[in-house]
Amino acid sequence: MAVSIAGSEFDDEGDFAETHEINVTPFIDVMLVLLIIFMVAAPLATVDLPIDLPTSSAVAQKKPDKPTYVSIKPDLTVAVGETAVKRAELVATLDAAPDNSKDRFVFLRADKAVPYGDLMDVLEILRAGGYTKLKLVALEVPSAAPAQASEPPKP
Repeated sequence: MAVSIAGSEFDDEGDFAETHEINVTPFIDVMLVLLIIFMVAAPLATVDLPIDLPTSSAVAQKKPDKPTYVSIKPDLTVAVGETAVKRAELVATLDAAPDNSKDRFVFLRADKAVPYGDLMDVLEILRAGGYTKLKLVALEVPSAAPAQASEPPKP
């Protein structure tokens, strides 16, 4: 049995010639493994983000002439304007206001210490009462200092 090796695989001295081709199959395998790793790791990286919701650098909007404020104090009491009300009477108090249109905006203010669940409870009470146009109020942070967002604004 005779085997003939073509001269293109060997250089002039009899050594194997260098091939300048890229083997793509291992490259594709590595890319697929990296893709799977990033697909699994990406959702885990966004779960525990430290956030400070009460401040905002959004552009301030024009305030209405007579805004209706609903406030949630640190002790979880609810107030309409300056008057404290029970949560069960919140919708009735808003309905008794001089401008009792449910199409008006209600501005909701909550202290930093208010748990998210209690804020959602008040939002649900307002939604069930027909008040669907709500705006959340936050402290304005100057756009030049976003790194100092956790500090209170200076007077």
